[in-house]
Amino acid sequence: MFGSGNQEQDEANVRIFQTFQNQLIDCSNMFLSFFRKKLGDGKQKLKDVDPPKDSEEIKDMIYDLLRNIKDPEKPNTLEELGVIYEDGIFIKAPTGGGVNVIRVEFNPTVPHCSLATLIGLCIRVKLQRDMPFPIKLNIFIKEGAHTTEHEINKQINDKERIAAAMENPNLREIVETCIKDED
Repeated sequence: MFGSGNQEQDEANVRIFQTFQNQLIDCSNMFLSFFRKKLGDGKQKLKDVDPPKDSEEIKDMIYDLLRNIKDPEKPNTLEELGVIYEDGIFIKAPTGGGVNVIRVEFNPTVPHCSLATLIGLCIRVKLQRDMPFPIKLNIFIKEGAHTTEHEINKQINDKERIAAAMENPNLREIVETCIKDED
């Protein structure tokens, strides 16, 4: 394309190429600007999406997000182990501010499961990160499914305890591994 031996033609080709290159850069910058406005420079999820009106759609969306969370000590997903199940997801009517109230109930594999709190933390972090609209989230162990369900329910619904847990680098790494989407 360049270096044809004709200096005038080469200069014209360079100008055309530079113009085209500048147009591509301008177009890229426009797209970046648009998405930065929508995503807040990628530091937050898209939260201005209107939630579906149908609670079944929201329930399906939540289940799809939770079904592939990995168990902290087994190679299986929470869905495969029966820890997460569709009937354990409840959607209440949105609050006055339009925030959907979601209750997720899960069933640990054994009544003395030592990782029930960690599983609840994984559920909370996954939904808080990946739901495309604002939610109020309540997470509970299925009634009668764990020997210390009341204490664990209190922990996994306490904002300060959740924040403190996620500040622990070892715990955060485990949560990130469990909730990581497999491609």
